[in-house]
Amino acid sequence: MVIEHEYETVDLNINMGPVHPATHGVFRAVLAVDGELVVDVDPVIGYMHRGGEKLSENLDYRQGIGIQDRTDYLSQMNSEQAYVMAAEKLAGIEPPPRAEWIRVLCAELNRCASHFMFLGAYGQDIGTFGTAFSYAMRERERVMDLFEELTGERMMYSYFRVGGVAWDLPAGFERKVKTLLRHVLQGVNDFEGLLSQNEVFLARTRDIGVLTGEQALDYGLTGPMLRASGVDWDLRRDEPYSVYPQLKFTVPLGQNGDCWDRYNMRIQEIKESVKLVEQCLEMLPAGPIMPDKMPRMLRLPVGEIYVRTENPRGEYGIYLVSKGGNKPYRLKMRSPCFCNLSALREMCIGEYLSDAVAIIGALDLVMGEVDR
Repeated sequence: MVIEHEYETVDLNINMGPVHPATHGVFRAVLAVDGELVVDVDPVIGYMHRGGEKLSENLDYRQGIGIQDRTDYLSQMNSEQAYVMAAEKLAGIEPPPRAEWIRVLCAELNRCASHFMFLGAYGQDIGTFGTAFSYAMRERERVMDLFEELTGERMMYSYFRVGGVAWDLPAGFERKVKTLLRHVLQGVNDFEGLLSQNEVFLARTRDIGVLTGEQALDYGLTGPMLRASGVDWDLRRDEPYSVYPQLKFTVPLGQNGDCWDRYNMRIQEIKESVKLVEQCLEMLPAGPIMPDKMPRMLRLPVGEIYVRTENPRGEYGIYLVSKGGNKPYRLKMRSPCFCNLSALREMCIGEYLSDAVAIIGALDLVMGEVDR
């Protein structure tokens, strides 16, 4: 007699994080897998919550700049820019032209440094190229050395001010930037030679984590994540701020909305940032870096405003409410990483477990910004 046994199969839950090297911060993803296939994903955030928004409401408008450095701590200049622009628009303060050009120059150099960090970490995430991290750190260190000369800090700059910037460019700074840009382009060429057409890298990223343009818009994606899906949107061009209307640049777009396109977006954006910095150097005017008669303690009029900028990870927004004091009554940050993370489940379901690492890495998460 043959006895037939029925076996019940169940999905297996796997914890990825909260301290996994590929989660780019303290982030936990609970993956439900059926064999090697991912059938569900539950992102768990909040491990790095430090109350940046509430802290900003208890600091004056100069002190609050330091909180911005600690949200997206890889693109500090860009985050500072959104904050000071919000205060300036509410107060009716117009920064001097030289200060605006210096801001954009710093923001685009910071974009390069941020994208290099992504490129190096992504090579590590894929698990095939330790050389990528060395290339990335080499170029990022050059940018950080320049920022250290400008601000005295290697990471938390607090360089932008409501009304302008803290101090002018040091002697010889522009010449050093031109030298830096040559190194940056060489670094991009090194990455393209190492990764872009490498068979292993292509196999790990092509047609992985695909999002259509409609899906990307539905999930509120912005920045390189949105443009990788073929959606032609960049705040620097479509809702121009600062001196971007006077600059010429191309907005790169992806075709497939997969992990390779997300990688390539950062490569192409570094090239465009180099062009923007070159134009800033050519058009940088002389003059003051702060308006005349700026008060020592800034008090904004009663009102509210929302300002958004194109950060390296997408739309970074500041919603500021003032009741007339020297501190924000309410402050809310719009985190591009938080919105981009909302699409993780859509991208992972149906993919292999090993591909989940490539998908999470392509998001380029900064958890300090998500948990803020």
